[in-house]
Amino acid sequence: MFLFFPVPELWRTLLTAIIGLLTLAGIMTRPFRWSEARIAMGGAGTLLLLGLIRPADAARTLLRDWNTFLFFLGMMGISAMAESAGLFDWLAVHAARLAHRSAARLFFNVFLLGTAITMIFSNDATALILTPVVYVLVTRLRLPVLPYLFACTFIADTASFLLPVSNPINIIVMSHYPLDLLTFLRLLFVPSLVVIAINLGVFYLLYRSQLRGTFDPGHLPTAEKAVKHREYFRYTLWVLAIVAPSYVAAAAWQLPLSFVAVGGALLLLAGSLWWRTATVREATGRISWSIFGFIAGMFVVVRAIEETGLTATLGRLLLHLSGGTGFGAVMVGTFGSALGTNLINNVPMAVVMNASLASVQHAAPAIRNGFVAATIFGCDLGPNLTTVGSLATMLWLLILRQREVEVSGLDYFKVGLLVTPLMLFAGALTIWLLL
Repeated sequence: MFLFFPVPELWRTLLTAIIGLLTLAGIMTRPFRWSEARIAMGGAGTLLLLGLIRPADAARTLLRDWNTFLFFLGMMGISAMAESAGLFDWLAVHAARLAHRSAARLFFNVFLLGTAITMIFSNDATALILTPVVYVLVTRLRLPVLPYLFACTFIADTASFLLPVSNPINIIVMSHYPLDLLTFLRLLFVPSLVVIAINLGVFYLLYRSQLRGTFDPGHLPTAEKAVKHREYFRYTLWVLAIVAPSYVAAAAWQLPLSFVAVGGALLLLAGSLWWRTATVREATGRISWSIFGFIAGMFVVVRAIEETGLTATLGRLLLHLSGGTGFGAVMVGTFGSALGTNLINNVPMAVVMNASLASVQHAAPAIRNGFVAATIFGCDLGPNLTTVGSLATMLWLLILRQREVEVSGLDYFKVGLLVTPLMLFAGALTIWLLL
């Protein structure tokens, strides 16, 4: 039962803001080890119970973002089925063999492999799947693990704006403020290459003393052992060969990318059932269903805050701080989004920025596109500064702890501080030059 008693507008705004802030603080601190999904849904449920947002408005908000939910589902399905086929183990073995005994070349190849996986499968797939594969590989080769593990988590975010599908954040933003494929590539592809080069260069200098050695290729498993079922593996390669250009075509024609993601996942699932490599229950068990509760809860919370006018005020403030110039729009959008991601995580920050950018919809194209591209860039790359910035980083930490590898938040911050501000500034400057 929902309580729709009359509440003065000032009290409504204050209550909504307090519940929103408590929800965001809970996501950041996770009291009692509650999951992010539980906290976000708790905040949304409290707003509904107090009548601070109507059920119909909440339902419309969630239905409007159907493309985001389906994209998450499709991408997680594709990643899970490709993993079950042994694709990522196979790629890692080949990356090691192509390094020709050199630890430094293997480090470079991990960056390349992480870039490719992020570009096609999304940054979460890189953190969730590549990290354990690389851990097993480098421990088997008796190499220091931390440089390679840091490479996995950083490239997951650094390469996550090469294509619209490279990060679900891109879909969250572009569902409200579409950029056609050419505009997306013009504003974000070259900055991606710039920051990837910076990330690789800084990391090589940082870890150069640990990357001078060689490894014995005799410790490598054969590529054949990585493939769990030969026919299904080949089928997976064919499906991915269709899915990858389909993403580009759908983005070019501004069709929902979720159609391609879900279609690819269903094809891989059908093949898995045909060759009996997995059951439906096993396939669905590999999907992190809690992420949908997290996103749904945040959509409802931010929608309630939006109705108070607070996000519109933030949007006007951003527009004012930009000075009405493309340079200002890119810098304010980049560093504002990056700061927010490290305070409240990049998913809620992207949702907040979506609501705030309504104030710049009718601005000049350079300012509007500058804010949209900068929001994507800041929310994608900003999380490299701290461990709370993105789901991909939190997944990475969880995987490391399961393997008794401890990286504290301070250790991560020390590395992030060396490279992330530099990447943010260089990438933002490149976006501005391309406006």
